[in-house]
Amino acid sequence: MKTDCPAAVIERLSAFLNTSFDTILQQRLTADPVQHALQLCKNTIAGVPAYRQFLQDQGADPGAITGAEDFATLPLQNKANYMQKYPLPARCQGGRITSCDRLAVSSGSTGISTFWPRAMTDELDIALRFEQVFRYSFSADNRDTLAVVCFPLGNWVGGVFTTSCCWYLAQKGYPLTVATPGNKPDEILRAVRELGPHFEQTVLLGYPPFVKDVIDAGSAQGMEWRAYRIKFVFAGEVFSEEWRNLMLRRVGSTAPCYDSASLYGTADGGVLGNETPLSIAIRRFLAAHPHVARELFGESRLPTLVQYDPISRYFELIDGLTLAVTGDNGVPLIRYHIADRGGLISHAELIAFLKARGMSSLEDFGFAGEACPLPFVWVFGRADFTVSFYGANIYPENVVVGLEQPELTSLISGKFVMEVKSDRNGSEFLSIATELLPSVSADAGKEDAVAASIRTQLLRLNSEFANYVPADKQMPRVELRSFGDPDDFPVGVKHRYTRRNSNG
Repeated sequence: MKTDCPAAVIERLSAFLNTSFDTILQQRLTADPVQHALQLCKNTIAGVPAYRQFLQDQGADPGAITGAEDFATLPLQNKANYMQKYPLPARCQGGRITSCDRLAVSSGSTGISTFWPRAMTDELDIALRFEQVFRYSFSADNRDTLAVVCFPLGNWVGGVFTTSCCWYLAQKGYPLTVATPGNKPDEILRAVRELGPHFEQTVLLGYPPFVKDVIDAGSAQGMEWRAYRIKFVFAGEVFSEEWRNLMLRRVGSTAPCYDSASLYGTADGGVLGNETPLSIAIRRFLAAHPHVARELFGESRLPTLVQYDPISRYFELIDGLTLAVTGDNGVPLIRYHIADRGGLISHAELIAFLKARGMSSLEDFGFAGEACPLPFVWVFGRADFTVSFYGANIYPENVVVGLEQPELTSLISGKFVMEVKSDRNGSEFLSIATELLPSVSADAGKEDAVAASIRTQLLRLNSEFANYVPADKQMPRVELRSFGDPDDFPVGVKHRYTRRNSNG
């Protein structure tokens, strides 16, 4: 028996349940993130056998890590040199997997699914990210709320982790009831129809394309989404502000900063950050001013922009390009190189940057509250979803803006596959297969309208496309595919937005 376990669990759970989010936030804002990360490092050296061995194998002396200046010299962890090299129990506290009480697996998008153990107490810190969203975006502290978990359940990390965090909020006193249909559209729609009328609002939590499919399916069945006062929590993909507008219009929302939020999370690190009303308003400002966004982010595509708690998850920018994170978990992460392309900026620095470039107020972009002073992290979608055309990098994030214009959203689902093809003469062209909505048929007029919209937005958003691609090559060739097309849009399969090395 782990005789010390009940007391430790009660202490952590009691602190979470009995301390307001405002109090926790103030405590975090006055703490030193580097010192906190250093202390976690020392605890991991003392208690995790694999990390001590990792430091030795990397030529670092575990006993020499004493001050904050030593922390930045520690070797970077990654899946290959740490997670896949050392046994799973050795990566847990005390060298025992039973120090954790639950397991999840990653999606395996990089090729191999990985087990990620954690303890219930690890979830409490992540529950704060959900609390921030439910309280300050949805006002769920004083509204009867139905939370419908639309992430896959089972071993996959998203569904069960999300469910646990929502349960903790209910136990803390939020008037919140959780339904868990998972990724089953019919069960989701049934839960909303039968349970939604008993609540003041309903929150759908899931992957963006899947939740959109649910909304579209409900609309096709005659559901009046406005009646359920729908809110959204998304995770797993970058989406455009046009897409957010589309989703909120379909459920009757007029408050984009307060009726939706995206989470930045990973299977290994949990939820690393979350959108706030402030971050959404800033992103909407940047979407309307792409030249300012390019100056800030260094690319034409718009990343996910979230705020994060540096005591919970301490970020570093590696070589000015990619992110590393330090945070406690079932397997503690110390300078773990998640390799997501992104960046960091403090709250004060970002506000000053925007004001210097003409942002006088965010009220016009939907923000009407008190600003949260936490720092910001941004993260782009995966780089391997990019194609190169005449030397211009074309990102899915650019294309989706063209597909999500109001005049097209009654025709197409928003899913697409882009690739560079060659015709019989060897001339390259940009090909974009696009999925139609159910019961919509293809014709040349629709294809031309979609192509023109994509071209317009590429010219507006992507300066490389505008300057590198010859004018007579800028119009993509669009092929409309039926809903659920087995070649390009198979149902139930993780979608890929690009294909390479194809010939016409």
